[in-house]
Amino acid sequence: MARVANPYSIWRRKPVDEIEEESGKSGLKKSLGLWQLTAIGVGGIVGVGVFSLAGLVAHGDANNPAVGPAVLISFLIAGAASAAAALSYAEFAGMVPRAGSAYTYGYVALGEAAGWFIGWDLLLEYIAIVAVVAIGISGYFDAFLSGFGVHLPDWMSQTADSPGGLINLPAIVICLLVTFILSRGTKALGRFEIIAVALKILLILFIVGLGLFYINTNNYSPFMPFGFGPVIAGSATVFFAVFGYDAMSTAAEESTDGKKHMPKAIVLSLIIAMVLYVGATLVLTGMQNYQDIDPKAGFASAFTSVGLPVIATIISVFAVISIITVMLTFLLGVTRVWFSMSRDGLLPKWFSQVDRRGVPQRVTWIAGVGSAVLAGIFPIREVADLTNIGILAAFVVVCVSVIVFRYTKPNTPRTFRLPWMPVVPVFGVLASGYLIAQLHWETWLRFVVWLIVGLVVYFFYGRKHSLMNPDSPRHQLKK
Repeated sequence: MARVANPYSIWRRKPVDEIEEESGKSGLKKSLGLWQLTAIGVGGIVGVGVFSLAGLVAHGDANNPAVGPAVLISFLIAGAASAAAALSYAEFAGMVPRAGSAYTYGYVALGEAAGWFIGWDLLLEYIAIVAVVAIGISGYFDAFLSGFGVHLPDWMSQTADSPGGLINLPAIVICLLVTFILSRGTKALGRFEIIAVALKILLILFIVGLGLFYINTNNYSPFMPFGFGPVIAGSATVFFAVFGYDAMSTAAEESTDGKKHMPKAIVLSLIIAMVLYVGATLVLTGMQNYQDIDPKAGFASAFTSVGLPVIATIISVFAVISIITVMLTFLLGVTRVWFSMSRDGLLPKWFSQVDRRGVPQRVTWIAGVGSAVLAGIFPIREVADLTNIGILAAFVVVCVSVIVFRYTKPNTPRTFRLPWMPVVPVFGVLASGYLIAQLHWETWLRFVVWLIVGLVVYFFYGRKHSLMNPDSPRHQLKK
């Protein structure tokens, strides 16, 4: 094992050569090529942002003023912040192609405490992302049934914050279905993602192409009905829609050539997603006045408003299929972060056991059930904001880590070097920090409570059992 300065410090760093050695013995199957990885990335980025959040932010809600057609600007602001982080992820992924993503990057560059902070953060955030996407899908599922005159009772299709609501049963079922798909293995997942993402891209191109003929330019006025402030706040919410490559990077150990393919897949997936988002938001707010957009099923309501209810039904069906890819990507992400933290000794070894398919079944089903509980109880905006604060925090850590590692380990081989160092990652830090500041205080409170729980777990278990701790029983076994 490589020697570490002060191995008892909470800032002890995991050596890159040790990570590569462990990755070869992980038990995870290497079955994902460049296009499968890119499909997983696009699958994680494009989905609920187009089909749910765009309409929600444009329309506004009880606590947030409408952004209107300027939701396009919200997406571009969020995309710029995300791009800076994506390039940082790409550099790290080319050096450290290992399950764990931001958790691992923070561990090797900033130390164990930073790695724990971001890993613990991602456990909640990724599970919450799966939940918020399931809530978005349930809205389109309801719109699909309505097209046939079938209406689910409010008590089983709405959460308790809505009149007559109790539980979102469709969202719960969807979470469990996606968990089952992921439990079949990454080879099957890769095949499913390529097919589903191809359908998703075709659907969005179809929506944009057809919607262009029904745009009423009067709907673009006023472009910013309540000024620039809500546009910035909206970018903090739609930020949920412009990441996903980070969860894809957790599958690095299951790539056939992680150092070569991961950086390319990260950059490609974000470029494809942003092009689709720009076209989709322009069409959505051009077809229907922002005040009339259905926050739960924006495009379905837009096509219904122009006399195309059949198209609305088709969109609802394919939206459900395409958004499932987002859930698969993030459920994959949380299980691989959890697996990696367990393998490092920071969480019990029980979680890092894999089956004959190379799947960590225990964490897969725990995460799936956890997302089902969140999806069945909480409204979409609260869960979306909770995910955003965690991912933005992860982006800050990764951007800082890439700067630190570039100057402390300049000779480490890199298959991709982020340009304009340190301007790009510094911009990523500032932009992510600014977007975090736009979120509500309730979101901050939930986030801080989760981190406090994490600190207790780390100091009472993780620090003592870490493989980096010379006194850890698992460290002794490793020797």
